[in-house]
Amino acid sequence: MKVAFFVGAFPGLSETFILDQITGLLDRGHEVDVYGWPSEDAQSHDDVPEYGLMERAYTAPALPDSYAKRVLKGIGGLGRLLMETPHAIRTLNVLRYGRLAASLRLLYASTPHVLRQKKEYDIAHCHFGQNGILALALRELDFLRAKRVLTTFHGHDVYVDVPRYSSWLRRFLFEKGDGFTVNSEYTARSVLELGGKEKEIQTLPVGLDVESFSYQARSRENGSPLRVLTVGRLVEKKGIQYAIRALAQLSPNLSFEYRIVGGGPRRDELEVLVQNLGLENEVTFLGALPKEEVRRQYQWAHIFTLPSVTAADGDREGQGLVLQEAQSCGLPVVATRHNGFPEGVQEGKSAILVPERDVDALAEALDSLSDQEDQWERMGRCGRTFVENRYDIDALNERLVNIYRELLSRDDKPVEASR
Repeated sequence: MKVAFFVGAFPGLSETFILDQITGLLDRGHEVDVYGWPSEDAQSHDDVPEYGLMERAYTAPALPDSYAKRVLKGIGGLGRLLMETPHAIRTLNVLRYGRLAASLRLLYASTPHVLRQKKEYDIAHCHFGQNGILALALRELDFLRAKRVLTTFHGHDVYVDVPRYSSWLRRFLFEKGDGFTVNSEYTARSVLELGGKEKEIQTLPVGLDVESFSYQARSRENGSPLRVLTVGRLVEKKGIQYAIRALAQLSPNLSFEYRIVGGGPRRDELEVLVQNLGLENEVTFLGALPKEEVRRQYQWAHIFTLPSVTAADGDREGQGLVLQEAQSCGLPVVATRHNGFPEGVQEGKSAILVPERDVDALAEALDSLSDQEDQWERMGRCGRTFVENRYDIDALNERLVNIYRELLSRDDKPVEASR
């Protein structure tokens, strides 16, 4: 099959699960192109050069933050587009496409790919709901030639991004889209509330290459610090400030080291919190790391924690893939009872779950688990088996291919790849 992936920033260090799907399809002999926006990350994963993904990538021009600069830059782009295809002016149809047109996102997105490549695809697979809206608009405008458009929802897109669009564009997504996948049953229920149709939604968790995460039984030498790890962007919904405060409440005779992997806008604020609590020697911010280095951090740790919360703007987690990564490495997990998290761990077996924003409960769980080192290996083995059975990327990629085939074989007539 010929598949077009619509993503956000590409390439980058985040969203490795999309890379795993892309490389899995390439390994199976399918043809894949990637459409996205320029990434600000200076680094990218090893799979990008290994699979030659930059040769398969078509990135739109970067959208300037200043609307005036965006307009000036867009005028030049529109002029070039109009020389090749006069109907490009329809990308500015605000009455139909609302903020997608008014922001000039639709115009910018139309410039890099099918307009010039004239490629035809069996499937356009859109990660995140807003990219589904974008791809469907491009298909309607004859800039995207794809028989089927599949949209995958993850979390932020359901609670923040898609709700920002007009009710008409939300209806457009669910009426014109050919299929939808979600990473958890919790996300599925939220998509239904947005207007999705139950019969068109399939749950397909984000997977991982379990064999690339080495299982390791955890133990701690007498007197050595407890090693705690969090992997996640430094944004409100990750709840990292609660982990820092909870660790500050641990028993005075328990020494610890806490490493935080990930970059984001809250780093300065979190560093100030660490200083105020006098934890500069215990807490280390490692920033965004390549996946091989992230795996080394999993091996370093004794306990993994992710105390995610619902952010002030409504943003929430979907699945929380790092929970599965940690379990695959044999790490006991302490997390919050948040959205799809209870589906992604085995509460009471591989993980302890506590209420959101409850620093005392989080501190108690960490303190208790530090005293139950004899349970770490049992919890680790339970988590590893759980992930092997439910989140193996190879099995999930096979399911993804079957979803593609089901969409293409549906009774209703596919959209013609060439008009």
